[in-house]
Amino acid sequence: MKNALLIIDAQFDFCHPDGALFVPGAGQDIARIAALIRKYPDRIDHIVITLDTHHSLDIAHPLFWQDTDGNHPAPFTQITGEEVDAGRWIPRFSPEKARQYVHALEAGGQFAHFIWPEHCLIGSRGAALHDTLLDALKDWSHQRNRDYVAVQKGLYPLTEHFGIFRAQVPDPAVPETQLNTALIDDLARFDAIYLMGEAKSHCVANSLKQLLDFAPDIIPKLTVVTDCMSDVTGLGHLADPIFAEAQARNVSFIQSDGVFS
Repeated sequence: MKNALLIIDAQFDFCHPDGALFVPGAGQDIARIAALIRKYPDRIDHIVITLDTHHSLDIAHPLFWQDTDGNHPAPFTQITGEEVDAGRWIPRFSPEKARQYVHALEAGGQFAHFIWPEHCLIGSRGAALHDTLLDALKDWSHQRNRDYVAVQKGLYPLTEHFGIFRAQVPDPAVPETQLNTALIDDLARFDAIYLMGEAKSHCVANSLKQLLDFAPDIIPKLTVVTDCMSDVTGLGHLADPIFAEAQARNVSFIQSDGVFS
């Protein structure tokens, strides 16, 4: 039985109280993930960690947008296609692509377009793995003589990239926004895949949704580790339909003390 962990965005900005987009509960989640890795190094054959990585001039950051007075939207502002068409919010860069993007999100039934605090900026402390997890990963690598795999997402500034496997709205001209079939194939080699990380309401949920939509062969192997993920405050309801679909399709849900026991 070969086992893999898929750990979503366990980074400083999400998991540390000083992070730019701290998720309450994430510190405890990270402690449980690290404890799992330390307790069962010989049972864990592969670890994929994802790294949300952005520039300041990102479509989901305040600096990308302004109103008619030149003011930028505050973090956690929702921007609708209707507001963009009416000039309530004006994209400062690639305006037509940005307008099309917001409408494409709505037409595709994706999460509404939200503005976030600048977070996980490339090269910053905020984009780094939480130290507690990194220490556990390094020890696992030394014990197993294999490296964990790190996969970046979010560098293309004209689309959100919540789920690790594909951007919310892929751009046909930008390969990193397309479906990551290589990562799906990598995970498919294993008998069991354990999903965990941050935030449950967004990047974990959308990664799960993409597996449901694009990797049906993985579904019977997939387990969601429920006490190793937490919601962005007040937004957990956004992901409820995704987790309900997963349960309906017989995805396993378990707490960390039940993994490998």
